[in-house]
Amino acid sequence: MLAQAKLDTLLNRFAELEHRMSCGPDAGEYVRLSREYAELEPLVRAVQALRKAEEDLAGAEALIAEAGSDREMRDLAELERDELTQKVEELTQAVRIGLLPKDSADKNDAILEVRAGTGGDEAALFAGDLFRMYQRYAALQGWKLEVLSASEGEAGGFKEVIASVTGENVFARLKFESGVHRVQRVPETESGGRIHTSAATVAVLPQAEEVDVDVQESDLKIDTYRASGAGGQHVNTTDSAVRITHMPTGIVVAVQDERSQHKNKARALQLLRARIYDAQRDKAANERSEARRLQVGSGDRSERIRTYNFPQGRVTDHRIGLTLYKLEQVLAGEALNELVEALTVDHQATLMAAEED
Repeated sequence: MLAQAKLDTLLNRFAELEHRMSCGPDAGEYVRLSREYAELEPLVRAVQALRKAEEDLAGAEALIAEAGSDREMRDLAELERDELTQKVEELTQAVRIGLLPKDSADKNDAILEVRAGTGGDEAALFAGDLFRMYQRYAALQGWKLEVLSASEGEAGGFKEVIASVTGENVFARLKFESGVHRVQRVPETESGGRIHTSAATVAVLPQAEEVDVDVQESDLKIDTYRASGAGGQHVNTTDSAVRITHMPTGIVVAVQDERSQHKNKARALQLLRARIYDAQRDKAANERSEARRLQVGSGDRSERIRTYNFPQGRVTDHRIGLTLYKLEQVLAGEALNELVEALTVDHQATLMAAEED
């Protein structure tokens, strides 16, 4: 059952926001009010639709009671009642989901980090496969993906690749990708046809706005050096690469992909803010042990979350026990949404169960 008093409070707050926005507040206040208004509007519309459906359902029930011996009217009213009952159930579920505690970072852009784990060259190749999967998925979502830093593997793929992903609800869609991804396949260099297992780690960090993380220039140690390529040779003759150390936390980031020191510094600061923000969120989550228990898996990036088995053409997400025999479609980014949706639904169900307790 939904708490009607809670819904009344929500509707009253929404009406108050409409009134205050119409009274001509200053620009800063208007932005704050309109942001809250936009966040509440989908849920308010669902509540309004639910209450209208409940009124219509009560009307259909009354019509059935009044129909008496008029069989035709009774049949029509019963048909309408059945349709409205289903509608009320669907809207009630939508409202329940809308009332769940929100992750304040869900609407943020994200920093995506993919690193080769155990498995040597094969791990680097797999890291490359995963990164291309996210590139394709981002393109299908209409997001923009920009590489911030990359270190290629000797046989291809990546030892490490870090990218910025911007668009609508990026962190909400990608946050459950953090963890160890395992691959089982026969490497091209394997003459005996033996299946090898290797791994890559994925980290998805919410991008931080300047208001989220206050980085003081005095807290930064900035070093510049000459960018290097494969084999250690210098790829340009200027000190364009940038390494930034955040002294209070000890977090270090380095970017050398651009020839411009200014661009590398801007990218390094963007990455630094995301890592500081992520560390702050982790600390807060650890302090809220109950909230951390409710995450899909532990959220620990050392936890094995998914296996990609090439001989069987399957992908298994171990957190929710879901197996898809769509390996090629998942790696093409086309079927990744099926995993994202299933993880999101499972997370919502866990939160709803906790709310009921």
